[in-house]
Amino acid sequence: MKLRCLLPSLLTLSLLGAEPKKPDYDAQYVLGSDSQVKPKVPKGEVREFDMKDSKAFPGYGRKWALYIPKQYDGKKPAALMVFQDGLGYVAPTGPWRVPTVFDNLIASGKMPVTIGLFINPGFIPDPKNPSGKDKKGKPLGKSNRSFEYDNVTTAYVSFLINEMIPLAEAQGLNISKEASVFTTIGSFTNIRGVISKGTEIGGNVYPEWVLKEPKKDIRVYQQDGANDLTNEFGVWPEANKKLAAALDEKGYDHVFILGEGTHNPKHGAMIFPEAMKWLWRDVR
Repeated sequence: MKLRCLLPSLLTLSLLGAEPKKPDYDAQYVLGSDSQVKPKVPKGEVREFDMKDSKAFPGYGRKWALYIPKQYDGKKPAALMVFQDGLGYVAPTGPWRVPTVFDNLIASGKMPVTIGLFINPGFIPDPKNPSGKDKKGKPLGKSNRSFEYDNVTTAYVSFLINEMIPLAEAQGLNISKEASVFTTIGSFTNIRGVISKGTEIGGNVYPEWVLKEPKKDIRVYQQDGANDLTNEFGVWPEANKKLAAALDEKGYDHVFILGEGTHNPKHGAMIFPEAMKWLWRDVR
């Protein structure tokens, strides 16, 4: 009888005990010198814009921005790099600090003169809330982010080619038409429309597409953390490993960096300057 009482008691104590503290896997990832402002390095210009609507995604406006390096004079076509979730990469004290990284790498000759095009996902503000934000500053309304980024179709690629890049050029910018000087950043949204023109929903199809489709002349730098998400959509690090294995099997010019981090930009931001040096290594 005592045994029957003792086991539930031990179980209760175990359940009520303090959970062990999880390791801070991300503390090791800090920004290096190429992500810091250097006084003697020429500073590029950031211009921010509001797009009220689009043909590809009717009814949805969005904020977008351009980075224009100091060395750009318009005489020679500039390279172009496109960023999804764009304005999160622009903030001078944010996790990525892309304008600062570009300033430093362009000045040191580690990457070509490059225009940055930063695009937020589509958004419809809540008409019932004039401020457009809740008490914590989060935007109120309807986001089109998942529809734009997660659907595996060419709709977003067409949006870039037919709407966003022409908008950038309309600012008087001479942007190269050479494929070798065009790159994008921001999850599997980037590889869509390059690997295949399929219309299946879900990034889980990419490893199969990579193996099935003819090899494309692209360069891929891939990063994830071993403690990234596990949720109803799957185990994210394992999905990245599968894509990396497919790219390697097909013989792509490809790097996959798997750190220990969780679902945040710290590791990616730390190695971002090295990723840029690798991606642009033979383009000037």
